[in-house]
Amino acid sequence: MTAFDDAECPKLRLVDIRPQPHNGQPYYLLRDPLHLSDRMLYLPPAIAAVLAFVDGATPPDGIAAAFRRHYDIPISVETVEQLLGALDEAYLLDNDRASAALEAARAEYRAAPSRPPAIAGQGYPGDPDELHEYLEKLLAGARQHPHRGQPAQPTPVFGLLSPHIDYQRGGSVYAQVWDRAADAVSQADLVVMFGTDHFGGDPFTLTRQSYATPYGILPTATQIVDRLAAVIGEEAAYAGELRHRSEHSLELVAVWLHHLAGRRPIEVVPILVGGFHSYITNGHQPWHDPLPESVIATLRAATAGRRAVVVASGDLAHVGPAFGGAPLDDTARRALRVADQELIGHMAAGDADGFFRAIHRVRDRNNVCGVAPIYLMLRLLGAVEGTPIGYAVCPADDTDTSVVTVGGMVFQG
Repeated sequence: MTAFDDAECPKLRLVDIRPQPHNGQPYYLLRDPLHLSDRMLYLPPAIAAVLAFVDGATPPDGIAAAFRRHYDIPISVETVEQLLGALDEAYLLDNDRASAALEAARAEYRAAPSRPPAIAGQGYPGDPDELHEYLEKLLAGARQHPHRGQPAQPTPVFGLLSPHIDYQRGGSVYAQVWDRAADAVSQADLVVMFGTDHFGGDPFTLTRQSYATPYGILPTATQIVDRLAAVIGEEAAYAGELRHRSEHSLELVAVWLHHLAGRRPIEVVPILVGGFHSYITNGHQPWHDPLPESVIATLRAATAGRRAVVVASGDLAHVGPAFGGAPLDDTARRALRVADQELIGHMAAGDADGFFRAIHRVRDRNNVCGVAPIYLMLRLLGAVEGTPIGYAVCPADDTDTSVVTVGGMVFQG
């Protein structure tokens, strides 16, 4: 266990913290978004509250004193030091030890032949033949239900909204939307993938690594990534690169992409995007921010003349006790569907600004997971029309009082 002297002021790194019952008791689960260590910490609420004072400006005895003053709860310096030691062992403190682990992990990741699948064999079959059979069964089920609203003479598909929920719950919607986009995917020579970054707040996180699936390698278009990094800034673009290792939002669409492409190695541009919560809280609008606008302009220039498809990997609402809300009743479910349909309407109209305004108006009370990917896709596509394809309300707890909603859409010029 690490020892801390009286002059040392420990600072907590960016950590994923969420409520997580453990052995029937309330706890908070702490995880490292960069997975420098596989260790996870379960902290009771009173101890978790100490983390607010691990700010890089307060030594251990000051942390204990500040906690006692604020909460009027006794705590010893020894207890604080034990907590700090556990955090340090898990590389959750911003110090030299964590920095060395980060550099080592980054070097190992970049030296690998590709970004390996993180959930193959768990979220979907890892064997290519078994995966093929699994996805074909989902596609066969989707083809039994013709897509309502599909044009008689389909125009080229330039983009699509795909879920990133697990295949077990969202498989039908995945199959419907990717089946509808199959012709465009089969002809594409470049796919831009915007994926929700669930554990990072950086606006854009890039990687030069190619994405592997059980079918082989989807090569990353490194020349486009380099152009984007020049706009974003090298340090900012790759600060959270290791989140690509375990983030499922791009992996789950990459598998479908590779399947519908007939295992062909299409070039991809994998981009993880953080949430738009800052715009919701500070009153600014994303279209007034020069960074996303510069990224979109760079992608437009880079994709000009290419047979490009743009994918937004994003789910819709996350509501109920599993996400910190009230249990859903029939009235809440009807209201949720109305809210989703408003967002779907803006997407179908190719209205990026209207889509975000609808989120902003209610301060994202339904926890829409795909806000940033969807908005950026719509901005990149420009004047398009979308055809909604598939919608599902998926259970998110054992009592069916929490749900995740997902939908699919294809976009045509």
